[in-house]
Amino acid sequence: MTQQSTDQPAGQGTFAGMPQRLYSASPSRLLAYLDCPRRYRLQYLDRPKPQAAPQRAHTSLGIAVHNALRDWWDVPVAEWSVDRAHALVAESWVDVGFRDSAMSRRWLRTAQQEVTDYLRGIAPGNRPTGIERTVSVRTRTVALTGRIDRLDDRPTSDGGRALVVVDYKTSRRPSTVEELRTSLPMAMYAVAVARMFQRPCVDVELHHVPTGAVARHRHTPESLDRKVAEVESIALDLRRADADFQGRGPESDQFPPRVSALCGWCDYRARCAEGSQVPERSPWAALEPDDPA
Repeated sequence: MTQQSTDQPAGQGTFAGMPQRLYSASPSRLLAYLDCPRRYRLQYLDRPKPQAAPQRAHTSLGIAVHNALRDWWDVPVAEWSVDRAHALVAESWVDVGFRDSAMSRRWLRTAQQEVTDYLRGIAPGNRPTGIERTVSVRTRTVALTGRIDRLDDRPTSDGGRALVVVDYKTSRRPSTVEELRTSLPMAMYAVAVARMFQRPCVDVELHHVPTGAVARHRHTPESLDRKVAEVESIALDLRRADADFQGRGPESDQFPPRVSALCGWCDYRARCAEGSQVPERSPWAALEPDDPA
C-alpha cells in the first residue's frame, strides 16, 4: 500500500480558525496500529527506521502470483496459454525466504499450477475495469489511500451493471465470508470506488488463488457508514499517538506491545524486548511449518 506521511513540515504552523489537516494514511497503516501499537511505532514513526527482517517465503510467493495476475491482461488473447501463465509467474519469482533452492523450485511449480488453474475460470471478455488501481477517499477527518488488486464491471440480473472490488489471497488457508464482511480495507475500497466512479459499489470479493474459492459479501449503506466511522475513530487515536511521539519520542507510552504468537512473525521483533521473547518462526513456516503444532 502507498504510505503518506503525516508529518508537518518544520516551520509551517497553523493559525487560529484554520481547519485541521486531514490525517493521511492507508488501510494497512491503520491496521498495523490495531494489531500492535509497538510495531506501528517501529514501522511508521521511528527514525531512522529500523531494518525489517528479510522477506519471507510466503511474501515472495504472493508477490509473484499478484504480478502474474496483473500482467496477464497485457497478454494478447491469442497468446493465452499454460506456458505463458507459467512464464509470468517465473518472471516475478525471487528465491528469497525459502529453506533452500529445492524448496523454492517446488513452490514455484506450485504457484504456476495454482495461477494456471485460477485463470481457467476467467473469460477473455471479462476484462477488468482496473488492475492494481490506486483509489482514495476523503472523509471529514481522514484522507485514505490504497490499492485494489482488481475492479470488475459486471452485468447484474436486472440488466444493469455493478462495480465489484476483488482482492487476491495466496495464503494456504482460504478466506471466509466473515473475514470479508468485517474487513476494513475492503469496505473502504468500495467507498472509494463509489465516490471516484460516481457509481454504487457495494460488492466485494476475496479470491483464494490456491483453491479458486471465492468469498463474496454485499455491503449495505449502513455497513459502509459504520466502516467509515471506524476508520475515523482509529485515525483520531493515531493522530493523538503520533503527536505524543513527536513530543516524547520513544519515551511515549502510547505504543505498548501486543504480545501474541504473531510476534514470532514480526518484521521488527529484534527491536522489541517483549515480542522477542516469543519464539521466532522460520522464514518459510507459512508454507511448510517446521513444527506442525
